[in-house]
Amino acid sequence: MKYCIIVPDGMADTPVEALAGRTPLEAAATPNMDRLAMDGRMGLVRLVPEGYPPGSDVANLSLVGYDPRAYYCGRAPLEAAAMGIRLGPGQIAFRANLVTVADGRMRDYSAGAISTTEARVLVEALNGALETDAVRFYPGVSYRHLLIYSGPEPIDLVTTPPHDILDEPVAGHMPVGRGQEIVRRTMSASREVLAAHEINRVRVDLGENPATQVWLWGEGPAPNMPTFQERYGLTGAAITAVDLIRGIATIAGWDIINVPGATGFFDTDYAAKGLHAVTALQGHDLAYVHIEAPDEAGHHGDLQAKIKAIEAVDRDIVGPVRDALRQYGAYRLLVLPDHPTPLAIRTHTSDPVPFAMSGRHVPVGRGRPLTEANAEATHFVVDPGHTLMDLFLEKA
Repeated sequence: MKYCIIVPDGMADTPVEALAGRTPLEAAATPNMDRLAMDGRMGLVRLVPEGYPPGSDVANLSLVGYDPRAYYCGRAPLEAAAMGIRLGPGQIAFRANLVTVADGRMRDYSAGAISTTEARVLVEALNGALETDAVRFYPGVSYRHLLIYSGPEPIDLVTTPPHDILDEPVAGHMPVGRGQEIVRRTMSASREVLAAHEINRVRVDLGENPATQVWLWGEGPAPNMPTFQERYGLTGAAITAVDLIRGIATIAGWDIINVPGATGFFDTDYAAKGLHAVTALQGHDLAYVHIEAPDEAGHHGDLQAKIKAIEAVDRDIVGPVRDALRQYGAYRLLVLPDHPTPLAIRTHTSDPVPFAMSGRHVPVGRGRPLTEANAEATHFVVDPGHTLMDLFLEKA
């Protein structure tokens, strides 16, 4: 028996006027997802519990079968696990985005999708100027980095993801709570370090957004979760370009499949991800394929990029994986986003997302393609979302 879950991050959306009231998913050519829905079961799943932030951390924990109400510890600790950083007692991990703040407003949560090579140099500069016994930066991928706090002062903050405040004044969204002075001081000091850096001068000359500062958010202590094999008795492999998903997979005890050309952005190699997913199924019970591009398109408000990403996922990943699974005979395939990222607001929502599932013992579908509206019309809603894994694995 083989299982595969394909997650086009942020794929779900709301009707778009430029598409005559259709969503990007409705407008995209997705014959493989549509066949999956028409042959199998379609519905909605609420992956973000009420009262929790609608981030990929919460949503993917649910999707992997872990109840966020029991296991959620913040986004950054999950990313720390992906980077091999073991948090000790009292240590707190923060996500440290390289961002562009201009005229007091959050202009770009990714500093122009800064390259990993440039970003690593900037993070080294930040450590050179700001590292102490209590504060140290760790470089990640593109704009996504970490800060580990090891100081004596307790941290209990309310922080804001930068992608939630695009074009808004940052003054009203600074960290608030115990330890806020340390965090705010670090964010402020980063501006001085980065303002004079040659990489930013070159980026400005080229018309690219500079990394004007770090933005700290998503903080938390070390997670404490059982492995996926302990919970379900199955092995797993994850294919992703995003440290968050790598972190969840690491804690779950899955193998991480590194795919050349996987970038976590529009230019990711979709076909390579599909090929590696097919290969991963040979040695694992379950493959989890995460694609960040639709979410990035939503954050950028780029309609055509979102449609193109959805179509690439369908053509280069869902299609090949579905063909490979059918050769095994006994299989199940699940396709769904983790949360909506509507183009109209350029950030996440906690609304339920559509899913399509087919394979062994899955009820025959209603003959409708995979869309938000068609999923809602089934009146089949999985809530709480972490129970979808039990349904998928026939444990429910």
